[in-house]
Amino acid sequence: MLILRFAGPSPFVRMVRIAASLLSLTDKIELKETDSNAPSADFLEDNPLGKIPTLILEDGTTLFDSRVIITYLDDMAEGASILPDGPERYLALRMQALAIGLMDAALLQVYEGRFRPEEKQHRPWLDRQGGKVSRALASLEAAPPEIVGTPHVGHIALACALGYLDLRFGGRWREGHPKLVAWLDTFESLVPAYAETAVQA
Repeated sequence: MLILRFAGPSPFVRMVRIAASLLSLTDKIELKETDSNAPSADFLEDNPLGKIPTLILEDGTTLFDSRVIITYLDDMAEGASILPDGPERYLALRMQALAIGLMDAALLQVYEGRFRPEEKQHRPWLDRQGGKVSRALASLEAAPPEIVGTPHVGHIALACALGYLDLRFGGRWREGHPKLVAWLDTFESLVPAYAETAVQA
C-alpha cells in the first residue's frame, strides 16, 4: 500500500488524488493527513523540504512534488494514462506548467496575507502575483482546452487551480471568464473525483 501525506486544501494534493482516481489507483493509496506548517520529525525524514504531497512507496522510498508523483502513478497504472504520447504530451505538460504557475502565484498571495501583518504586506509583490494569475486566466479564457477522452495532466492541474481560486478567493475569477466556468463545469461532470476532493473554505 502506498501512503500519501496530504492536507485537504492543497491544490497540489488534489491533483494527485484526482490523477489516482482517473488511473484507478485510489484503493492502492492510504491517505495520511499531515500538517506542513508544523512538520513532525518523521515527516521531515520522509521529505526534508517538509512539503506536501509526499508519496511513500512500499519499500520506504519517498517521492515528492505533485508532478513527480503523478508521473509515477501514470507509470504504475495498467492501461490507463493521463500523459499523452507524441506532440500532445508537451502541450499537456505546458498546460500543467501554466496551471501550476497560477497555483503558485495564488498561494503566495494567500501566504502574504496569512503570515504577515497587514502593515508589513508588500503591495508590489502582491500585485505581481495577482498579475500572473490574471494573465494566466486571460490566456486560458481565450482558448479553453478541449477534453477528448480521459482528461490529462494539464486538465487536472487547471481544474485544481480554478478550484483553489474558488476556495481561497471566493470564486471572483468567475466574473469575466465564462468560457472557463463552462470548462470547469464540464470537467466536474466528467471527473467525479473533483467533487469528492473538494473542501469548504
